[in-house]
Amino acid sequence: MTKGSCLCGAVTFRIRSALEDPQACHCQQCRKQSGHYFAAARTRKDAVELIQDTGLCWYRASDIAARGFCKNCGSTLFWRSDDGPFIRVALGSLESTSGLHLLRHVGTSSKGSYYNIADGLPQEGEDEE
Repeated sequence: MTKGSCLCGAVTFRIRSALEDPQACHCQQCRKQSGHYFAAARTRKDAVELIQDTGLCWYRASDIAARGFCKNCGSTLFWRSDDGPFIRVALGSLESTSGLHLLRHVGTSSKGSYYNIADGLPQEGEDEE
């Protein structure tokens, strides 16, 4: 079981199933939300158990998804589409990322011009929003 939280502890959670290898999203929305790019692992929505959620807020950044963050400390935590059973969990919110390895980069057609992606992983240009 994987545990996670925001910086201040107003949101704590555990994940009761395996996380898929993560992806890094470089779209403009992810960069604005996270400050750089958003690295997250996917799991089933029903596998995320909120232990403490007094700080959890959801922001509708698009017509297809919502972004979860802590209203107290500002930590980026989740991305969930309206459709489908999956949610993405921010790697930085997890107590351990042991065994996870970045799988690919998405949203690269709108990545910031101030950095290069040079790790040799697959790159896809489309944004998830």
